Amino acid sequence: MRIQGRTDIPLNHAGREQAVDAVGALRRYDWDFLVSSPLSRAAETADVIAAGLGLTVTQRIPSLVERDYGLAEGLGAGAELEALRESGGTTGNGGFRGAEPEGDVADRGVDALRMLARDNPGARIIVVSHGTLIRLSLMRVLGRPIPTIDNAALTVAQSGPGGWTLDVLNGEVLEPATPSSV
Repeated sequence: MRIQGRTDIPLNHAGREQAVDAVGALRRYDWDFLVSSPLSRAAETADVIAAGLGLTVTQRIPSLVERDYGLAEGLGAGAELEALRESGGTTGNGGFRGAEPEGDVADRGVDALRMLARDNPGARIIVVSHGTLIRLSLMRVLGRPIPTIDNAALTVAQSGPGGWTLDVLNGEVLEPATPSSV
């Protein structure tokens, strides 16, 4: 229950179990390959999933790292974290002084997704990344709020000629929606 951000914290036992469990949900689809964040917790998750599905991790993409929370990284709820909160509402930093602006996080996540879609037309790619990056990137391409992304939960988004669609969020199949043109 601490803010991890870009701090390269290794995957723990619970995370390994979540990665193994994720393989079952991912088996419902046909996948071509995996990419991941280079942070060790995401990279190991991708390796576990790849082994379980008989696939290959083809890239560790630096722009898929989690948001940099600055001085808030490593902190849990309490006075020290509260002292870093920005007052006066939304400033683009998501509430913490010195944090990477949410818009910058969304930009690099969307850039990575667009690059993958451009370089691999029609490919079904598993992207193993981090909750905040995933949530902010989806909000940008879909143009709507997205709730917290659960650890090792299946979220399926598609890029097509009509834009982006979100088919599964945190393991829950969604009703078909109109694609976003972002």
